[in-house]
Amino acid sequence: MSLNFFFKRIFKFLGISLILPLIIFEINKLNNQIKAEKKLLAASEKDLFLYRQMGASYLCIASKAEVDFTKGLGIASATFANVIIGKHGGAIKELGDEKLDEKKLYNAGTFQIVGSALNICPESVPNNIKKDYEKRVKELLKKNKK
Repeated sequence: MSLNFFFKRIFKFLGISLILPLIIFEINKLNNQIKAEKKLLAASEKDLFLYRQMGASYLCIASKAEVDFTKGLGIASATFANVIIGKHGGAIKELGDEKLDEKKLYNAGTFQIVGSALNICPESVPNNIKKDYEKRVKELLKKNKK
């Protein structure tokens, strides 16, 4: 009887040690297929609005918590860029097939987040940032009129 018990334990051990790697291999293979099949969609205007508003909200809260404005803006802009790269592959629907790199998205995010923050919490935006933003808006308007 003890010999039968011994064989059952060996078979159980061998079964687990052979089956477990196969299960892990199958799960890993399935995850790779899911990732490969996942198609990234370009960020829509609705997506950009959400990311911009989240960045501005963060910036307003951080400013009220006495976090340095430029540090808060840097974090909000980096998050804006990272989300667009991670979720949309750096593509924006309005730009067609062009994919923006992290630096361009960071700069665009900075500009857009400041604009939104001026609407949400204008008292938290330093005067020099407001002036730079207004100057840039005027330049863009002149450029678009040409």
